[in-house]
Amino acid sequence: MNKKLGWLLWPNLWVFFLVTAGFAVAAVMTENYIMAAVEGGVTALLGIYYVVCRIYRRRELQQYVKTAFGSADIDNGADTPFPMVLVRLGDGSVLWTNDAFASITGFQDKYLHQRLSSVLPNLSLDWLSSGKTEYPYDINIGDRRYRVYGTALRADDPEGTALGMLYFGDLTELYLVRDEYIRSRPVVSILLVDNYEELIKNLTESAISTLNAQINDVITSWAEDYHGLLRRMERNRFLLVFEKQDLDRAIEGKFSLLEDIHQVENPSGLQASISLGIGVDGVSFEENYNFAALSIEMSLSRGGDQAVIKDRFNFNFYGGRNRENDHRSKVRSRVTSNSLMELIGQSSQVFIMGHKNADLDAVGAAMGISCMCRKKGKKAYIVLDLERNVADRLLDEILAVPEYRDTVISGQDALLLSDSHSTLVVVDTNRPDQVEYPPLLEAIPKVCVVDHHRRAAEYINPVVVNLHEPFASSASELVTELLQYAVEKSDVLPIEAKSLMAGIFLDTKSFNVRTGERTFEAAAVLRQWGADTVEVKKLLQNDFQDTMSKYQIIKSARLYRQELAIAALTTPTSRALAAQAADELLNISGITASFVLYPEGDQTIVSARSIGDANVQVILEPLGGGGNTATAGAQLPGCTVKETLDLLVTSIDQFYET
Repeated sequence: MNKKLGWLLWPNLWVFFLVTAGFAVAAVMTENYIMAAVEGGVTALLGIYYVVCRIYRRRELQQYVKTAFGSADIDNGADTPFPMVLVRLGDGSVLWTNDAFASITGFQDKYLHQRLSSVLPNLSLDWLSSGKTEYPYDINIGDRRYRVYGTALRADDPEGTALGMLYFGDLTELYLVRDEYIRSRPVVSILLVDNYEELIKNLTESAISTLNAQINDVITSWAEDYHGLLRRMERNRFLLVFEKQDLDRAIEGKFSLLEDIHQVENPSGLQASISLGIGVDGVSFEENYNFAALSIEMSLSRGGDQAVIKDRFNFNFYGGRNRENDHRSKVRSRVTSNSLMELIGQSSQVFIMGHKNADLDAVGAAMGISCMCRKKGKKAYIVLDLERNVADRLLDEILAVPEYRDTVISGQDALLLSDSHSTLVVVDTNRPDQVEYPPLLEAIPKVCVVDHHRRAAEYINPVVVNLHEPFASSASELVTELLQYAVEKSDVLPIEAKSLMAGIFLDTKSFNVRTGERTFEAAAVLRQWGADTVEVKKLLQNDFQDTMSKYQIIKSARLYRQELAIAALTTPTSRALAAQAADELLNISGITASFVLYPEGDQTIVSARSIGDANVQVILEPLGGGGNTATAGAQLPGCTVKETLDLLVTSIDQFYET
C-alpha cells in the first residue's frame, strides 16, 4: 500500500481543466465553433474523469489510512469519537478529514487542496515531524479546548512522502475542573508587624489598645478583599488563609498592605511596618504554613517591610524598597556570643571564612572570631586567598604578628586539615556560592554565620549559630558586639582591634552611611582596645596612579533618570577602585545612586552605592547580586559589559515603575 501512496497524492487536474475550458472559450470568441465543440467535449470528459478519479482516490486513501493508522472506523460517513485529520507534513496539506473535524473547524471538503493553517493557523506541525506524539500546547477552537495527539508515517514511495494523522481530544471539562482546582488551592500567609515592640515602647495600656485597634482595622480592611480566614495569633502576628486566585490579585495590587500599614503611627510618630510570609503550592496546609514561616524569616532577615512568597522551588520578593529601621536587640548578641563560645570550646579546631575577594570587613570580622577562639584555647584558621583579595595592606600587617604567622591558609589546605569535630564560621556573606571556598562549606557539618547583608534566596543552610542582622553597618560591628560579651580588653590584640575598625570604616564610608547608635558604640569600644583611626585611614589610601584611575572612572560616568550615575568600563580595573569610584560619585550633588560596571575575565562585575530612595540591593537582585539598601554588588558570568548594562537599565526601570 505504501508504494501506491505517491499516486494517491498526485496533484489534482483542476489546473488542466481550467486550461482546456479557457481554450474552448477562446475558440468561441474566434468563431471557430468546431474547435470549440471539440475542446468543450474534451473538457467535459476531463471533468468526468477527474470526479471519478477523485472518488476512487478517496476510497483508496481511506483504505490506506485504515491500514496504516489502525483506524477501523474510518469511512466516508464514519462518526468517530475524536475529530481526525490526515495531513501531508511537508506543506500541511489536508488529505482527509472525518465529519467530527469538519464540524468543530468548519472545514469544507472542496475540490481544491487546502492547508491545515486555513482552519487552524496557530497549530504547527514541527512537533510531529520531530517524532513527538503530543502537541506541547492546548489549542482553542471556538469555546472548547483541545489536546492534540498525532502519529507520523513515512511512505516507501520514491519521494518518501511523510503523513501525519492528528487526533483532537476535547478536554474542556477536564481543564475547567483543573483550573478551578488550581485557583482554589489554599494559600497560607503569616502577617507580622515587624516593629511592634518599638511602636508600643513606653506607651500606656490605653495607647497600646488604640494602636492595636488601628493595626487591626488596616489589616482587616485589606484582608476582606481576599475572602479568606483572618485570625490574630499573637499581639503582632496574624494568620490569613485564602485561595490561590486571590494571591494573583494581591500581587497585581503590589501588596498594598505594605503601604497602608504606614498610616498607623504611635504618638512619637514612628510608622508601623509589616512583613508578609506566604506559603503556596505545598501538598498540605502544614507544608504551606512551613513555607510561610520560612518566608517570614526571610523577610525579617532582609529588613522587613516586604512580602515574600515561598513555593516548592524558590522565593519571590515584593516590596522591601524602603530603608531598614534598626530595631536590633543586644540580648541576641549576648546569647549568640555565649552559644558561639560554647561551640568553639567543643570543637577540635575552627575555620573562619569570608566571601571571595575578601575586603577589610571580611578580614576584620575573621580577626574578631579568631580572638574568641584564642580565648577558648582553640586553634583558628582564616581561609583566604592571599592572591585575590582587596585587603593586602592589612594582611601584610597581620602576617607580621607572631600569633597569626600560620593562621591564614588556603581553602585546599583547610579542607585537608578539617575533621568531623571542626567548626566553620562564615562572616560577611550568607550565600553559599559567594564563600571563599565552597567545598569547605560542604565538608564541615557545624557551620555558623555572622553577616549583615540582606538575605538572598539561596543562603547557607543548615546553620548551628546564626547572627544575621541586616540593620548592622558591617560584619565587623556584629563581631565587635560578640567580643564584648566573650573577652576582656587584655585579650584583644591591637591588630585585631585595628582590623575590626577598618571593617567598620570601609562599610560605613568613614562613618558617613549606614551608621547607627550601635555602630558608634562598637567604634568606641575598639578605640578603647587600641584601634587607631589614623592608622586605619592609611589602609584606605590610594597611590597616585590609582587615584588618577579612579577619577578616570568617575569621568566616564553618565547620568540616568537625572539622579543615577552609571560608569560602564570597557577595560578591567580593580574591585577596590571600582568601589571607591562608586562611593566618590555619590559626592556629586544630585546623584543618589551610582553603578560601576567593568570586565573581569569572562564575567562582568557591578559595584553599586546609594544614599537616596534607590535600593541598590533590590535593583541588583534580578542580576544575581546582593548586599543591602546602600551597598550592593553583582557578578555576571558570561556577560559582556554591554549586555550587563542593558540588564541593569531594565532592572532600574522595573524598580522605579513598580
